[in-house]
Amino acid sequence: MRLEPLLPDRTPQRGGRWNDHRQVIDGILWRTRTCSPWRDVPSCYGDFRTLHGRHRRWSADGTWERVLAALQADSDPGEDIEWAVAIDSTVVRAHQHAAGARHEPPKDVPAEVLAPLLPAPVPPPAAAEPAGHTGGSVE
Repeated sequence: MRLEPLLPDRTPQRGGRWNDHRQVIDGILWRTRTCSPWRDVPSCYGDFRTLHGRHRRWSADGTWERVLAALQADSDPGEDIEWAVAIDSTVVRAHQHAAGARHEPPKDVPAEVLAPLLPAPVPPPAAAEPAGHTGGSVE
C-alpha cells in the first residue's frame, strides 16, 4: 500500500491496536462519496464512531494533507500544476440536525489547525453619532 508510510502508527499510546487502515479509509471514503451521516456507514467498514474519530484525528494532525500531497505528486511527476477544488453550492445543504450546533471550536483540535477555518473576529460597532454629539436628545 503506497499510503501506509504516510499514515500514523497502528499502535496508539493508549488503548488497543487500531483497526486496519484500509478498512477505515474505505469507510471514510464511502461516507464522503455518499454524503450520508456517520451512523449510516455500513458495518462492513467497522463502527461508525471509529471512522468518525479517526477522520477527525487525521484531519487535525495533518495526515489527510500529507496523503493528498503525496497522491498529487505521484500523479504528475515533474509538472508544477496547481490543483483546485470546485464545489457546486446549489446542492450543498445543511442537515436538519445542523441547527443549534456548538459555537465554540473543539478542544481536541490544535488552534493552529483551526485558525484558517474560524471566522475573523468582529470589531465592535463604530459610533453612529457624528463627531461632537453629546448624546442628548431634542424634544
